[in-house]
Amino acid sequence: MATSNNLQEAFAGESQANRKYTVFAKKAETDGFPQVAKLFRAAAAAETVHALAHFRVMGGVKTTAENVQAASAGEAHEFRNMYPGFVKEAEAEGNKPALVSFRNAMAVEEIHHNFYEEALKSVKSGKDLVATSIYVCDICGNTVYGGAQDKCSVCGAPKAKFVEIK
Repeated sequence: MATSNNLQEAFAGESQANRKYTVFAKKAETDGFPQVAKLFRAAAAAETVHALAHFRVMGGVKTTAENVQAASAGEAHEFRNMYPGFVKEAEAEGNKPALVSFRNAMAVEEIHHNFYEEALKSVKSGKDLVATSIYVCDICGNTVYGGAQDKCSVCGAPKAKFVEIK
């Protein structure tokens, strides 16, 4: 049982390191340190290799239907249970930046949940989703099908902040 817990902890730590190093790389690039940025990106890629290895050993990858169902459940937990409590605490503390971050994430997690529910119906019927472009707002993570919005419906960012996912 200890190894199972260790795998979960290692997966979480490696996953967080990947995201942290990715942000550090963007900052280094902005600050004029392209080689340091490259080092951060390389380390982030290595952390992803580690995280994925741990996740596979944990048996975390199942059938596509099971994976979509797990993703849907995770998103539902976030917008229904996790973020509402975080929002309440941030409001009570008067932490406006955290409040904005939590509210944006909560709204987007519900969108993701709905997309996953649609995907689950398709996968269970043996069909893929209809091919379409998918865009993500680089400010709040809002995810939209078809085309970038003129103005993000979650955070109000302009269309130029949407990135097409390939």
